[in-house]
Amino acid sequence: MKLRDIAHSRTGDKGDMSNISVIAYDSKHYPLLLAEVTAERVRAHFAGIVQGDVVRYELPNIAALNFVMSRALGGGVTRSLALDAHGKSLSSALLDLDISADAADPNLDPS
Repeated sequence: MKLRDIAHSRTGDKGDMSNISVIAYDSKHYPLLLAEVTAERVRAHFAGIVQGDVVRYELPNIAALNFVMSRALGGGVTRSLALDAHGKSLSSALLDLDISADAADPNLDPS
């Protein structure tokens, strides 16, 4: 399944940093987010785009993860030659990440 099946996102950018929050639609899916959406997987998903570190922050009270990605915007929004490689585009791309329901619960239903 795709990450977008169980979560939505919010984004922001500042300079050459992108900040993406992934929020479970239902808190029962938070353990799956923890298991499947790691900083390493996010960094690999954005290979060639994110040149710096990816740091994951866990927000269990709201069933969310927040990723801060440095050197992710080609020098910054006002310096980048990319048409739209900013926060909203990156969050949409992240929601296309393949995840396995088996990682947390083999009986997990995304609905």
